[in-house]
Amino acid sequence: MKKLIAGIPTEIKEMSRYRAGKSIEEVKEEYGLKKIVKLASNENPLGPSIQVIDVIQSEAKNVCLYPDSDSRELKTALADKYQLAENKIFLGNGSDEILDLLMTLILNPGDEVIQADPAFIKYELAVKSRGGSSVKVPLAEDYRHDLQAMEAEINDNTKAIFICNPNNPTGTMLDREEIENFLERVSDEILIIIDQAYQEYITASAPFDGIELLDKYSNLMLMRTFSKAYGLAGMRIGYALADPELIDYLNRIRGPFNVNRLAQKAAVAALESESHLKTCQDLNNREKQFLYNQFAELGLEYIETESNFMMVNTEMPAVEVFKKLQQRGVIIRPGHQFGMENWIRVTVGNRADNEFFIRNLKKVLAERDE
Repeated sequence: MKKLIAGIPTEIKEMSRYRAGKSIEEVKEEYGLKKIVKLASNENPLGPSIQVIDVIQSEAKNVCLYPDSDSRELKTALADKYQLAENKIFLGNGSDEILDLLMTLILNPGDEVIQADPAFIKYELAVKSRGGSSVKVPLAEDYRHDLQAMEAEINDNTKAIFICNPNNPTGTMLDREEIENFLERVSDEILIIIDQAYQEYITASAPFDGIELLDKYSNLMLMRTFSKAYGLAGMRIGYALADPELIDYLNRIRGPFNVNRLAQKAAVAALESESHLKTCQDLNNREKQFLYNQFAELGLEYIETESNFMMVNTEMPAVEVFKKLQQRGVIIRPGHQFGMENWIRVTVGNRADNEFFIRNLKKVLAERDE
């Protein structure tokens, strides 16, 4: 095994694994608590619709059978929703799998991929594990992608550019005109990947959608997911919309049964549950405003968000806030992981969970001021 381990690429040995936040079960066990409110992973507090749950329960008896390798029913549903040809749709075991497959497909050692900083950490992990290099460009002063600075980093080694829109962890977004102008300026030999995991939560005017641009820009890929607004994070189901030739190559390197039966059925039912999606969006909008008001009353700086999470400056080390909240039964994401030392990222929950969070945040801040 020594030679085998020694042969693992250096860039992988130097990587740190992605560490998700602690689960509710872990925190209960560690602190002996009965009530835990998890606001760390941007999950939907309402979960999936009743129709989705019914479909999962009904389909459970068939898990002894392999799933449809091509996810035909779900592809058809997505094609109908977006009025797209099915050969422009790729389905993955969560967006994470799509990122890994995509980087496997397009990167050679020494290739570069440009991304904002901070942004979703999975981008860098996918790039590095394929021998590529992540070129990180700091966000602008308004915490949005600095497209001009990103464009300035393009060179002969640039293979792709990630744009997380809305951005994780800041919740900020670029509008339609900004991204379209960027697409117009960048060479079509560079793949532009727009990660739209939180697309369904956007309330701003003139948001970038991109569906109508897929025919115009062969180097445009849109990535979306059922994990957030549709409440299916545990099912692991995401999709990409792109040029048919690129989709074809992705299908050649994926596993034959990469999307499980329950996920396929659940996603179809989720697309049909439009009233539930609207309920989730309305809840997020109300509770987002509630948190804005609470932070303002506490005199805390926050970043207005177009997603189901937000960043708030607690004016004390994020690691300390994280630990003290966790001891009180609240799980959030500390901002030091994103280079924002005094900030925390909190998911927009339901009213009871948000109130529990605010009560305990006040206690933590009171200790700071003693």
